[in-house]
Amino acid sequence: MATYTPPPYFPQSSLAPADKNRYRKFKLVILALALFLLLALGGAVVGIIYLIKWLF
Repeated sequence: MATYTPPPYFPQSSLAPADKNRYRKFKLVILALALFLLLALGGAVVGIIYLIKWLF
């Protein structure tokens, strides 16, 4: 028969203190991603326009 042993203790909080600039870094990453997507979309539109002009 197995004896009951409690499960090991896992702390619920992070062992490292919270980074105070975490939200600022997150906003910068989202801003950079949005700018990259806008540039890629703009480049695709310009490329399609030049392709259509070249074809016709």
